[in-house]
Amino acid sequence: MIRSLYLAGPDVFRPDARARGAALKALCARFGIEGLYPLDQDVPAALVDPGEQARWIYRANIGLIERADAVLANLDFFRGPEPDSGTCFEVGYAVARGKPVYGYIPEGGTLAQRIRQRHPEAIGADGVLDVHGWNIEEFGLPLNLMLSVPAPLVVGDAAMALAQLTRRGERLLMPVEAPRASERQGGVASP
Repeated sequence: MIRSLYLAGPDVFRPDARARGAALKALCARFGIEGLYPLDQDVPAALVDPGEQARWIYRANIGLIERADAVLANLDFFRGPEPDSGTCFEVGYAVARGKPVYGYIPEGGTLAQRIRQRHPEAIGADGVLDVHGWNIEEFGLPLNLMLSVPAPLVVGDAAMALAQLTRRGERLLMPVEAPRASERQGGVASP
């Protein structure tokens, strides 16, 4: 049973980050779940070196993920056509630790469709490659496959994700098992 959720996402960078965290935690409480928000803990005042502050924040966030039963991640685009890199790390860390992960995004569509819709400046002249000539991942998933496969995604906000999480139970929250060696071809898992 999921009793606590680590609330991952770029929300910590908002101007109202603490108020946003309080709102997310209150939302979790309405569903009978304890929300663990990265800004729940303050960097000790004695730590003035930015590198030491960063290491403290990293350890504190890892500690919250370890304490949580699962992770709820805001995987909306952030500063471009991909989710926040710190959130992506936290999702990967949680999956590696065997913790269920659940994500939410504001709109449906494939990753390529979402990029074309929200970040057309990133699309090259041919409409298939990006402006640097690189392929745009297109597996019919709303995010990069390394996020879409292990983390069931809800189109909507945190409230909709929590409602679906509690309505459907933990069955949707279990991380995908790593493919067995017999299912791999050239180091890539078979579909």
